[in-house]
Amino acid sequence: MSTRHTHSPKTPTTMLDRALSARRPASHSDSDFPTDASSADPESHSGAADESKTKRPNLALLITKYLSRLGHPQLCIPCPFLVPLLCLLVSFILLFSLTLKSRSLVCVSSYDPISRAGFFGFDGLDLDFGALGVPWCRSKQGKTVEWTSKDLIKGLEEFVPIYETRPIKNNMYGMGFDHSFGLWFITRWLQPDLMIESGAFKGHSTWVLRQAMPDKPIISVTPRHPEKYLKKGPAYVDANCTYFAGKDFVDFGNIDWQKVLKRHGISDPTRVLVFFDDHQSELKRVKQAVKAGFHHLVFEDNYDTGTGDHYSLRQICDQFYIRGGGHSCFRDSDEARIRSKRKKFWAKAVDVDELCGPNEAWWGVRGEMLDDFNKNHTPISYADHFANSRFIESVLDLYWELPPVAGPSLTHQTRYDPARTPIPIVEDGRYGVFQRLGLGRLETSVFNGYTQMVYIQISKPGKSVS
Repeated sequence: MSTRHTHSPKTPTTMLDRALSARRPASHSDSDFPTDASSADPESHSGAADESKTKRPNLALLITKYLSRLGHPQLCIPCPFLVPLLCLLVSFILLFSLTLKSRSLVCVSSYDPISRAGFFGFDGLDLDFGALGVPWCRSKQGKTVEWTSKDLIKGLEEFVPIYETRPIKNNMYGMGFDHSFGLWFITRWLQPDLMIESGAFKGHSTWVLRQAMPDKPIISVTPRHPEKYLKKGPAYVDANCTYFAGKDFVDFGNIDWQKVLKRHGISDPTRVLVFFDDHQSELKRVKQAVKAGFHHLVFEDNYDTGTGDHYSLRQICDQFYIRGGGHSCFRDSDEARIRSKRKKFWAKAVDVDELCGPNEAWWGVRGEMLDDFNKNHTPISYADHFANSRFIESVLDLYWELPPVAGPSLTHQTRYDPARTPIPIVEDGRYGVFQRLGLGRLETSVFNGYTQMVYIQISKPGKSVS
């Protein structure tokens, strides 16, 4: 299937050295992803943007305007009705204020913005995304990617109809829409000569890579061959893919990549994109990729601190010296109170009791470095954790986290906590854009698999790695 449409992302002839320091502060003002309608929505240039969907009116201002209208001499309201109306209005204001302050009167919904406003207050809506800080990995060069929010919007417009043709409709335990789009977009933009995936499951990620690059070879490293799943239901096996699977399986770190790439006619490993969805320690995988000379890596499950089944880049780079990083296990802290509130809304929100292990160890998962689908637990000290982050910084040229495709009031997702994520591509309230892109046609369940997918560039060969 050809995916080269009018709105395709740029397709340069060489893999570009692009980066984005994907730090997302608590507020929108500093975001690399514009929040105003004119900068992120192509429709806004034609005057079609609905500002009422992006700007919420101030309650006090509305009341003032309403009261002034009641007293206006041209308003045809008989005087006997004025007092009852004022009493009714005051009663409504008191009841509304009481509702905002009282948890017992709030009907809690994970994705309804009115419900969230009642629980957190009006500021809770604007500060939802990134409110607890978004840890990121510092790159040596501080480079930025060339793609913008407009490129991501155009990519979504092209990818939705492609995604609707996917052979595996129910990809439970595999990638949902957000990460499928992210992998397709990054691959499409970089135009690699060869793609490697470590972990294929039923073959959905293989299919996504094939939609991005119809004519390029793929190498799939996965313990169980996807064809085995064909006996039980839909799966995808690619004809132009070399499988290290089944009886031919070899772990990514044990493959002689120089020999394999030579067999595929690839002399430059920096022209290769490697995709990891294998639930192995990402510290281990980065070291193996550096040794093999790979430059462009994507990690599907970049789990947040305190969550997941392996040591992730996000966990590694969650440090006190990084804005948004480092945590307190003090149960009367502001962070503890915020986390406790958020547990009522988001399935993967982590409170302090879950975040902290023995001796107030919060790094990794309760002070442990996990590996191999949660099978290996290695207790580490904060000094070890700090040294790991320093190593990652020493080889990192770029770090960019994929934002959620759309805000939770649009996707009705209840899984990930927006307070620990970058600002969405399509923000809450932009229903028109959401529908125009075709996202409303998708089942809401496909938006529940977001785990901070990350694209990184690591240093080119020449640096020894222990």
